Amino acid sequence: MFNNRSVSEFVLVGFTSITHYHSILFILFFFLYIIITTGNGITFAVIVLNYRLHTPMYHFIAALSIIEICIVTTVYPTIFELFLKGRAYIPFDYCFFQMYSFDAFLITENYLLSIMAFDRFVAICKALRYQAIMTLKLCKILICLCWLLGLLSPLFMIAMVYQLPFCGPNEIEHLFCDSSPLLSLACANSNLDVTMDLSVSSFSIILNSIFIVLIYAKILATILKMKTSEERRKAFSTCMSHLFMSLFFYGSVVFMYINLQSMYSPAYDLAASIHHSVFTPLLSPLVYSFRNKQIKNFLKKQLHPISLFTWNKKKTQKKIVNLK
Repeated sequence: MFNNRSVSEFVLVGFTSITHYHSILFILFFFLYIIITTGNGITFAVIVLNYRLHTPMYHFIAALSIIEICIVTTVYPTIFELFLKGRAYIPFDYCFFQMYSFDAFLITENYLLSIMAFDRFVAICKALRYQAIMTLKLCKILICLCWLLGLLSPLFMIAMVYQLPFCGPNEIEHLFCDSSPLLSLACANSNLDVTMDLSVSSFSIILNSIFIVLIYAKILATILKMKTSEERRKAFSTCMSHLFMSLFFYGSVVFMYINLQSMYSPAYDLAASIHHSVFTPLLSPLVYSFRNKQIKNFLKKQLHPISLFTWNKKKTQKKIVNLK
């Protein structure tokens, strides 16, 4: 099928209603990219450098930080070009590579959130056996399994879309290459591919969301059986960050992936793409890390010598001025 295609590249045109804001959006997204990569990079570095954080929960947070960096690094280059030049030209094969990478990282995050829910389940419902169950070896195996499932899951859908004939037009009204706007450009009937896209995406989303709901139902039942309010408060605080991020993540995945061709809306795609390329990576280090006492204490200890040196330097300079 793909021998009949006449399109060698796609043109990302963004959304025509916001073209006059491109300069402002470029500056905004540039600073967001710096903040997201720095925030998640600091989280990963702190967990690696602080041996006290070498526990399963922090291993999962470190893996999540890497995924968030991968997501923004995958899509932001074309977003920058689009806002700088008004449109971004992307070769045919690279467009599919970007689409595959973005899907793979999101699906990996999807599975990782389920594993993190299981970790919270063991920590609260099987507290006395937590260290025996959630060993570092099991933790690393589960993280590798998330990556394996994430990297393999989109392959079949990408292969199906790749074989469709693309004979024009080649303009994509989006910020980067994604399956929904790309399928709308195919010259052939893509209903089968839309169905496959829906099936592959919905399977992992529904499976993991049901798993997380069941896990938290069990966690809630366990918390309600606790004798003291202090125990319940600590248990709630243990899983609150993950619960918030899970609700935040799955709330927009519906718009990003589960879209039948007849229901396709560029506005929904724009909202979902901004959600997953801006808000989720931006909130992740804030929710999991910078509100975490152990991570904050480690950062304070590392920054304390710098602050102390600056304070002593100013104090010495003040004494010299007074002597003069």
